[in-house]
Amino acid sequence: MRRPSLLNLAAVAGVVVAVALIAVRNVHGNTSYEILNVSYDPTRELYDSLDARFAETYSHETGIHLRVKQSHGGSSRQARAVISGEQPADVVTLGLYSDIEALSRQGLIAPNWANRLPHHSQPYYSTIVFVVRKGNPKHIRDWPDLVLPGVELVTPDPRTSGNGKLSALAAWGAVVTRGGSEIAARDYLRALYTNSVRLDSGARGAANAFAIEKIGDVQLAWESEALREVADNRTELEVVYPPVSILAEPYVAWVDANVARHHSERYARAYLAFLFSDEAQQIIARAGYRPYNPQVARAFASRLPPLTLFPVTAIARDWDDANHRFFDENGIMDTVYRSVDGLAGRAVHETSQGSPS
Repeated sequence: MRRPSLLNLAAVAGVVVAVALIAVRNVHGNTSYEILNVSYDPTRELYDSLDARFAETYSHETGIHLRVKQSHGGSSRQARAVISGEQPADVVTLGLYSDIEALSRQGLIAPNWANRLPHHSQPYYSTIVFVVRKGNPKHIRDWPDLVLPGVELVTPDPRTSGNGKLSALAAWGAVVTRGGSEIAARDYLRALYTNSVRLDSGARGAANAFAIEKIGDVQLAWESEALREVADNRTELEVVYPPVSILAEPYVAWVDANVARHHSERYARAYLAFLFSDEAQQIIARAGYRPYNPQVARAFASRLPPLTLFPVTAIARDWDDANHRFFDENGIMDTVYRSVDGLAGRAVHETSQGSPS
């Protein structure tokens, strides 16, 4: 029998050493992973900050380098993209309960998803406010001011955008929660959309139309988006807080079907759990979102003042009921749209944007 040559033994030893080095490198965290966060339109800057801090913390704690990719667009349109497979999200951080519930009904997310994380899977909340030109030349203070003759309004399209849906619900609620009838609320919505000169598919498109293209006199915006716009355009824009608005409740969840396929559940769960940490809550507040942590909220009260916000249950049984009643085919918004001449021609649909962080 031939004995192995010294050359062969050296080659085998080299392979063994190489494999051992790879294993050592993996143990010490040289293996990289990534997950995809599919989010709603204005959260780009928020998740840029959160993702960077999470990746640093997670790497320090586990030795694993985890990259979080982002995709942004109108909340309802993003939900449909996850359902179709166009966006293979590991986690979703969307603007409406009904958008995540739609994924659950398709079997992509477990039925008990809202109870898997603290605070009913809501790391922060928000509302709809007004952005106006500096000095508020049209004297916009309250919802009735938006329907005065000569006021031009910019708002996202309720058919594609969480911002758009919340703006419509806030407008309706501003009537009925202050003693107005549903007939008066429907008339108000008709007047509101008659004054709408631009309907973008998402919040960021509406913000760019108002702040950069200088279209309109007033914009209906997420509070966080309004604060960002004003910070970027201090000499040109200001925020107006109406006396009453809606409680906006963005939700987060990992997508069970996708994390099983990607073998990424441990990373998705760790990422979403991080959003409820004290450090993440402070990042959230600095970005203009209202943290669920009351101590952090108090520390940022000067930036995020107390507001009178009504819950969705003031105008519907729950979010599902509101979604069906207002936004289904032949729902309230459908009838309003059909009654406003030329409204369809004001819709602007940009493509969903994905930006790796």
